Amino acid sequence: MKTFRTLELAIQYYQTIENIKLPAHLRNQILRAASSVSLNLSEGNAKRSYADKKRIYQIALGSFRESQTILKLAKYENAELAAFADHLGACLYKLTTFKNPGN
Repeated sequence: MKTFRTLELAIQYYQTIENIKLPAHLRNQILRAASSVSLNLSEGNAKRSYADKKRIYQIALGSFRESQTILKLAKYENAELAAFADHLGACLYKLTTFKNPGN
């Protein structure tokens, strides 16, 4: 697979999330949400149509936002993770706003 920077960032985000101590119910949910980001990016990248790519990238962004909300619910604060998440969030958002070059 050609280098997909946003996917690499999402994998790194998941690996960081794995090391955070949270209550069991939030830990389970955040791991599912964070893994969903990477998995949906991979799936979207494999789609041929721009509409399909965009729809699946929007799902990835939704899962990412869910993970951010879980961190807020847990009152988990880490400046380094917050900066990294801001960058990943911007990359995900950009994927959801791209235009079909054929239009």
